Amino acid sequence: MLLYAVVIVSAVLGLSEGFATGMVSQACLQCICMAESGCTNLPCKMDVGSLSCGYFQIKHNYWLDCGSIGGSWQACAADKTCASQCVQNYMARYVNHYNCPHTCEAYAREHNGGPNGCHHSNTLSYWHHVQSQPGCSNVH
Repeated sequence: MLLYAVVIVSAVLGLSEGFATGMVSQACLQCICMAESGCTNLPCKMDVGSLSCGYFQIKHNYWLDCGSIGGSWQACAADKTCASQCVQNYMARYVNHYNCPHTCEAYAREHNGGPNGCHHSNTLSYWHHVQSQPGCSNVH
């Protein structure tokens, strides 16, 4: 019965479908994706002075920092696998450099606040937004 419930919840939430693997867990990626876009491919929109695009609302400079993967910034942001690989690469590049813990909280705050975002108090509200997504209150 429990396995059946897990399968149903996973199917409803689309857990880990199409996400790249790496240091950020599939559950954490799902929660960040939900917080950013409802885990849908949103068109680019102006956000704090620059465009944010796609599943993870990736900005051009973030894409450059993740290795300029997927041909172009907007194409990568619009592809769930490429965009999640960009998030994985970004975390691999910065999380250790700034002594951030390897937790979903640190990854989410880094995603939102830049390379040192895990230490900025202004990213705490974003983390609470991530935790408020369905199934994300206890993600680590």
